[in-house]
Amino acid sequence: MKRSKSTYQRRRISFSIHDFHQVVQQIETLAKAGAEIKPEDFYPEVKKHRGKSRDLPMNDVALRTAIENHLAIRLAANPSIKRTDPLFLTQKGGPYSPNTLQEHLALMQRLWAGIERASSHSGRRTLMTNIIHEQKKSVKIAQKIAGHVSPSTTLIYEEPPEESLKEALRDAGYQYVG
Repeated sequence: MKRSKSTYQRRRISFSIHDFHQVVQQIETLAKAGAEIKPEDFYPEVKKHRGKSRDLPMNDVALRTAIENHLAIRLAANPSIKRTDPLFLTQKGGPYSPNTLQEHLALMQRLWAGIERASSHSGRRTLMTNIIHEQKKSVKIAQKIAGHVSPSTTLIYEEPPEESLKEALRDAGYQYVG
């Protein structure tokens, strides 16, 4: 499936002091000239995410089957669905906003899976930590999978899991106090 188009609506605007001063001067000049002033003409550009999309294999047969079943049910209910439509829909039938989707994923992890401090990022963190610590792969490999431009972004996942700290101290003859 292709990615669905974003329905992002800007709710916040931030300017540097220098840019804000320039905008105020532009508005002042236009106002003195009697020109119509529309606020949206002065909004700064939305910074686009620099990350590149990437395809990763979906090897989990159960997950792939569940998604295929989900799509089959949706297609049976509405044959006019296109490949570019969102994969998951809200109760009202529209696409999820990024915030709502994150909240729902975190709730599912907390309530259904019993993960106490889960967030929408938990799975990503678990995968990256597993790749670096359990599989002993390089940060470069984890960086490629995560789609990070810089390896320094990926290094946050190199933080050793608490179990590794306990094990290292126990092997050295000390008791871990966390």
